[in-house]
Amino acid sequence: MQEPALKPIAHASPARERQIAARRDLAVVVVISLASAILSVKLNLSERILAWTRPHERWQLDELPGVLLAIAICLIWFSTRRYVEARREVELRRAAEAKLAEALAENQRLAQQYLDMQEIERKTLARDLHDELGQYINAIKLDALALRETIPAAHESGHRTAAAMVENIDRVYAVVGGLIRQLRPAGLDELGLAAALEHCLNDWRQRLAPIRVGLAIECDLGSLDPPLSLALFRLIQEAMTNIARHSRASEVQVRISGRRLGDGRQGIDAAVVDNGRGADLDVPSRGLGLVGMRERVAAFGGSLAVSSRPGGGFAIRATLPAGGPVNEAGG
Repeated sequence: MQEPALKPIAHASPARERQIAARRDLAVVVVISLASAILSVKLNLSERILAWTRPHERWQLDELPGVLLAIAICLIWFSTRRYVEARREVELRRAAEAKLAEALAENQRLAQQYLDMQEIERKTLARDLHDELGQYINAIKLDALALRETIPAAHESGHRTAAAMVENIDRVYAVVGGLIRQLRPAGLDELGLAAALEHCLNDWRQRLAPIRVGLAIECDLGSLDPPLSLALFRLIQEAMTNIARHSRASEVQVRISGRRLGDGRQGIDAAVVDNGRGADLDVPSRGLGLVGMRERVAAFGGSLAVSSRPGGGFAIRATLPAGGPVNEAGG
């Protein structure tokens, strides 16, 4: 299944372009002035102009060189002033960009702090569900089993009621187990990101039996720090949730690979592509799934690109800077 192309957006710098144009204009004026001076010396241009203008003294043409000199000086002054103003504008723009970078870094820090607190709350809730609610459910199940065994065989309706209680308790326990796995990825802390992703996608394969779900890990994920591993897991988890709700796809491909970013750092590419009904990206979406994914990726200084069209599938690609070197997977 071919992934739709994702095009980067280029940003121009008008202030920088104006500074370059002002510098070019100043250089042109200086070069033309120097060339005129050299030609005047070589060709004795002043004497020739004087000889040409002497018969026309009544027109004051002998004052023409002075006027041309004044014009040249004005042009040089104008181009110099333009260059200085453009340079000042560039400096102001750089100062504004520095402040914006500081604000962006602070926003990323606050977003990461929020995500960390969210994960701590999820971990605490998952532990409470497992330790507290899980124990109570097991106790209720044991009581139901004991009740079923103590009811005489002649009371068939009582046996059916007790058996139904046991079945319902098993369903509740399965639902609680699913909530625990959503709140805290199974095996992520003990077995690592790759195993946690395999476990997560196996669950989705069971829930979405008609859909073929493929996973390709093309780099070593063991070197990623825990927050980044958890962010990647949540990203793919949310993407699969959106696919289950909206895509009507028959095939999903999840791919994680290492790459070198433009600034020389190592990074991670995570792509989730389906062949479902797609969506019109020009129509505003009411869901918060993509918003949450963008915020999670932005908290790590990464980028999220979405590509889709009606009937043409849906593709999500996230690029995240890795905390350490990402080695290509062998094989």
